[in-house]
Amino acid sequence: MADPSSYRPKPGQIPDSPGVYKFRDEHRRVIYVGKAKNLRQRLANYFQDLAGLHPRTRTMVTTAASVEWTVVSTEVEALQLEYSWIKEFDPRFNVKYRDDKSYPYLAVTLNEEFPRVQVMRGAKKKGVRYFGPYGHAWAIRETVDLMLRVFPVRTCSAGVFKNAERTGRPCLLGYIGKCSAPCVGRVTPEEHRDLAEDFCDFMAGRTGTYIRRLEKDMMQAAEEMEYERAARLRDDAGALKRAMEKSAVVLADATDADLIAVAEDELEAAVQIFHVRGGRVRGQRGWVTDKVEAVDTAGLVEHALQQLYGEESGDSVPKEVLVPALPEDPDAVSEWLAGRRGSQVSLRIPQRGDKKDLMGTVQRNAQQALGLHKTKRASDLTTRSRALEEIAEALGLGTAPLRVECFDISHLQGDDVVASMVVFEDGLARKSEYRRFQIKGFEGQDDVRSMHEVIGRRFRRYLQEKERTGEWEETPAPTGPVPAPAGLAPGGPVPAPAELAPGGPVPGQPTPGEPVSDELAPEAQDPALVREEPREDDGRPKRFAYPPQLVVVDGGRPQVAAAKRALDELGIDDIAVCGLAKRLEEVWLPDDDDPVVLPRSSEGLYLLQRIRDEAHRFAITYQRAKRAKRIRSSPLDDVPGLGETRKQALIKHFGSVKKLRQATIDEICGVPGIGRRTAESVAAAFAAAAPAAPAVNTATGEIIEEDDGGSRT
Repeated sequence: MADPSSYRPKPGQIPDSPGVYKFRDEHRRVIYVGKAKNLRQRLANYFQDLAGLHPRTRTMVTTAASVEWTVVSTEVEALQLEYSWIKEFDPRFNVKYRDDKSYPYLAVTLNEEFPRVQVMRGAKKKGVRYFGPYGHAWAIRETVDLMLRVFPVRTCSAGVFKNAERTGRPCLLGYIGKCSAPCVGRVTPEEHRDLAEDFCDFMAGRTGTYIRRLEKDMMQAAEEMEYERAARLRDDAGALKRAMEKSAVVLADATDADLIAVAEDELEAAVQIFHVRGGRVRGQRGWVTDKVEAVDTAGLVEHALQQLYGEESGDSVPKEVLVPALPEDPDAVSEWLAGRRGSQVSLRIPQRGDKKDLMGTVQRNAQQALGLHKTKRASDLTTRSRALEEIAEALGLGTAPLRVECFDISHLQGDDVVASMVVFEDGLARKSEYRRFQIKGFEGQDDVRSMHEVIGRRFRRYLQEKERTGEWEETPAPTGPVPAPAGLAPGGPVPAPAELAPGGPVPGQPTPGEPVSDELAPEAQDPALVREEPREDDGRPKRFAYPPQLVVVDGGRPQVAAAKRALDELGIDDIAVCGLAKRLEEVWLPDDDDPVVLPRSSEGLYLLQRIRDEAHRFAITYQRAKRAKRIRSSPLDDVPGLGETRKQALIKHFGSVKKLRQATIDEICGVPGIGRRTAESVAAAFAAAAPAAPAVNTATGEIIEEDDGGSRT
């Protein structure tokens, strides 16, 4: 690991002009390329205290052994040079997008004497006009088949074309009128090129001219009583309309634009691009990238623009590019795009109307692409096996952890503190065994104490299930909050723990003094997601009967220590514990002073991150639901015997909870179905409830009144 101060340029040595810089490692390989308006200010950011750098930036500067730069005259030149160098050197610490699949294009080979229409993949060739990309090759072929009625352009390969020239007989398409047969001289090279250019014009969005011309010729043929020709022209116009219908109109003003959306997490990002020409979506493509450098959404957009238009020119660069966030220097990027197009290019964020709605669609596609990429990676059996083996090796486990449980704490400024438990078996989520917890053993915000409580409760239930099924091991365990059975005589009865003494609570149910019962996850309540669970004679599922081989907690050393302490107090010493700290993605073990750092490309780290993120998602979903329920609560909820029907009758009679609170007992008795005892209970409930502070809309400052359901709106 190199010390950045060893190769830091001397003060005043770096110019304060625009330029592009390269970091090289000890083997002189370029590992990072960047650009800057002011080289001196930008490079100074890399040579500050390492503790203040982003972890990825810190890794880059400690891997590098030298830095060099090239001064340019404008920021546009810097943008172009940065793109060229990234392409040339392929630096390991630069974001590089990769296509998540090979997209087919509809191509017209205008560089040939007789242009050909065909499906093409891969790198673009000079002199070829491209349309797309399309999601499937069959979609291109369907479109071409419809359009060949009107634009009978050659589609055959060079071999077929030469064979037809030699024999003097066209192919089948030439006989049925879907090829003008230039191979046998039915049309001249100039006439065939005109057909190909008309084909390109139609695909580029200039559709109205051709349809109107066909309809005009059709009417003229009908007037001249050439009905067969009129029918043929009618069918040709219908074919073009059907070809147009395959790409839906999304923008009514016939806009030419590209829309770019980004979905990202801590490690990866997905980019989706919709190509809109003539108001219709003519193509769609997507990229996925690892975030190997410290980059935000604006940086991802800039990299996407470079890759998308770095090799394009002319009409391939649209008049308008819509993005979710503007690059750091939008004027320079706009100028660079305009230079490639040859005319002005608008780069902006859509704010309203159809374009904003379409951007929402592109964003949803990006989110789905990122989720699909992660799902594909996680569903591969070989990859999952390798991930579990890497985790076992890194944590010093004897075998791969086939069952992993992860715990996370969630709250909002100390209110509605909850926890989640998610279960992964063989590297896949088992949602039927997800659990959620409420933290009520104490008030306020204390993630460490919350983690200790949750781990203790989960494994206390595990011990209870073992005792209930007679699976207690005949070995004494250390004392703790839940004493394990000790002093067992061979063949003697198994004594119950203190919490399960005769007359005590039913195993698996809340124990006396326990803050709250552990709740079944919503996923587990869905019959479609519940696997066949092992059940006891009474038919109840064994909810906490299975111990994991590994417990993962969301957090660093304090949370790991709390989880380990909870297990020790219960006498459980055969379950491994680790924590995953989100800021640096470090893996902490209970008794180690330093974390375990898994490689950035490790499948084991990726699996741990997926498990941790799923626990976080499940916890925050539950926390938000509890908060919403608390906000919607009403003093009427605490009135015994007052059901939903009579509750709504009270609200409807008085108009609001506020007016009901001010009503007398006699006035409440006037509501049909409400007796005096119930009216007294309602009045007492409102008297006991402290008046709630008025809710305020933080955006407008408006005081929010209570609605007719007792909640604030």
